[in-house]
Amino acid sequence: MQIPIFTVDAFTNRPFSGNPAAVCLLENDLDEDLHQKIATEMNLSETAFIRKLKPGDDFTKSSCFGLRWFTPANEVPLCGHATLASAAVLFHVQKNTNSVLTFVTLSGELKARQVKDHIVLDLPLYTAYPQELKEVDELIKAAVGDMIVQDLRYSPDTKKLLVRLSDTYERSVLEELKVSAQRFLSAEKTGKVKGLILTVKGNSSGKGHDFYSRYFAPWYGVLEDPVTGSAHAVLSSYWSEQLGKKEMLAFQCSRRGGELKISVRDDGRVDIAGQTAVVLKGNLTF
Repeated sequence: MQIPIFTVDAFTNRPFSGNPAAVCLLENDLDEDLHQKIATEMNLSETAFIRKLKPGDDFTKSSCFGLRWFTPANEVPLCGHATLASAAVLFHVQKNTNSVLTFVTLSGELKARQVKDHIVLDLPLYTAYPQELKEVDELIKAAVGDMIVQDLRYSPDTKKLLVRLSDTYERSVLEELKVSAQRFLSAEKTGKVKGLILTVKGNSSGKGHDFYSRYFAPWYGVLEDPVTGSAHAVLSSYWSEQLGKKEMLAFQCSRRGGELKISVRDDGRVDIAGQTAVVLKGNLTF
């Protein structure tokens, strides 16, 4: 059996930066256990599987596809960067002729469209609510030590904990922070956190970034994710409220790094735009 597979760096226009995702094009249904085996083999934070919804569908002409995402450890309900990567494969490699693509996923229908040199994802917007420190004190200590925490929020929809560090900290402090995400597994006692976002306010005067972040998900086998669309579905809601802005520019400060253009909509959703670089084309053979 052969399956076309691609590696795409998302939220960047340069190879070997941004967030890499593997994308598989499924002509036929795949045995359920093979999704996880392939994702484990690829060993990237996410492997996406695009499938045809009807027998007559075509990767170059159809506008609606099924989409699933797997980490090396398990399936996840939403992955922004792998959705961006999937749209890039259809638009740029398969030369899909539609202006908008719709993906049927565990998080409902997601749409992707081309705007100049960016692909814009239409994602759900998730609210994060105030979180009591004492419930997650040990986890916070494991993440940031004695650094000053300015705000603490929890998103029940995504099981993500948002930790805003003091505005006295610059971007460089967040970038240089040494984090042992493996320790989070024993430090998280509530059972409700599956992702940890660290964020600081940016310097948005002029053309700077409105906010910076890093994201950790050892509960899904991902110690640190380079650039995370789903985390920004939470961050967008939070920072839009804090800054009083609907249009924002964000940067995720991982070692690879990546930039996201954000537009918070009035219908409870968010447009997150990024660029992509296709770095590998081939076939899985088994």
